[in-house]
Amino acid sequence: MCACKKKDDDPIAKLLYGPRTKSFITGSEAVAEAVKRASIDMAIAYPITPQSESMQLVGDLYAQGYVKEFYRGENEFAVMAAIHGAALGGGRVFTATSGPGTLRAMEMFPVWAGSRQPIVCAFMCRGVSLPPSIQPENIEMGMLLDTGMLMFHAENSQDFYDMILQAYLVAEQPEVHLPAGIFVDGFFVTHSREEVLLPPPNTTLPPYDAGLAPVPAFDMETPPMRITRDPLLIKSNFISGSANASWHQEVLAAAERARRHIERFMGGLLETENVNAEIMLIASGTAASQSREALRLLRSEGIDAGLIKIKAIRPFPEEELQMFLEKTKIIVVPEFNAGGWLAREVKATLDRNRRVIGAPRVFGGMSMPPGLIVDEVKKAIKAGYLRGGN
Repeated sequence: MCACKKKDDDPIAKLLYGPRTKSFITGSEAVAEAVKRASIDMAIAYPITPQSESMQLVGDLYAQGYVKEFYRGENEFAVMAAIHGAALGGGRVFTATSGPGTLRAMEMFPVWAGSRQPIVCAFMCRGVSLPPSIQPENIEMGMLLDTGMLMFHAENSQDFYDMILQAYLVAEQPEVHLPAGIFVDGFFVTHSREEVLLPPPNTTLPPYDAGLAPVPAFDMETPPMRITRDPLLIKSNFISGSANASWHQEVLAAAERARRHIERFMGGLLETENVNAEIMLIASGTAASQSREALRLLRSEGIDAGLIKIKAIRPFPEEELQMFLEKTKIIVVPEFNAGGWLAREVKATLDRNRRVIGAPRVFGGMSMPPGLIVDEVKKAIKAGYLRGGN
């Protein structure tokens, strides 16, 4: 959490930096605590494990008056389409999904970005392949990298709570105005109980002001046809192609403009520990917790290593990684997925890519003993990576 000094009467400062008390809650309950303080106009849900409990709790918040409107949709695609409509109407909205639900709704995510709607969605990541698995795995994040949404990966319940509120502050900036996904590794976070620091329940985000949006909200004065420009969608010619290409470029530019707001409200795109070490672990989400324990084990054996925890996946911290890793000789990237999407992102950012080791990878609900990370470091040392030339 950013430690910026703010005025005492600033509601955002009170919410982000004011006094907090400890609560022993699950990640699903942390979602509800964030929504309670987010001044939500509309939440729409469809149950899927391990997301179901969090949105059930959001429904309870509706009954208590913390959320203005709430209902259950017909399926995940219907939820994401309806939440898009609520955002187009000028509301602050929230929803969540998991695994196969993410894939069923995939068409809507680039639509959210293309229409420049600051929708915040929590993704409780799980397996999506056969044989069916509800267990923790974040392969779906790799499938969402180029949808245009901002992407933040929470390590634990504290991150989960904080990032949901921070995401609204970043996404709703007029120069950004993009959807934001807050991701956690399901069950590891959603169903685990831990201490989370929370501000008072009456400390909330100011209401969303749709009048500041870069695109007008749909109303009786601004019907959809004046915004969607239907002829651009049904014709294939130079003019429509150029118009759509320039709009896609603007979506990408908006994500780049989000960087300074991520610095302001989230304290940066990444966190570092001992970045001058020649051996560096790079991780996001729950793998960052496993990497911290791996660091302790390495240091107990006299092996100096550091850690970079990546919080923002989109936009990705290219310049920061290039700066911190200029002299690093071994880079180990542990992940909870089979594809290694984070290792690919790191490799695409850096030169001398042989020093990037995309392992260990566990998936299908497997845990990641820190010893697996330690083993990868030791194998790289034995292979001569520290002697240079990589």
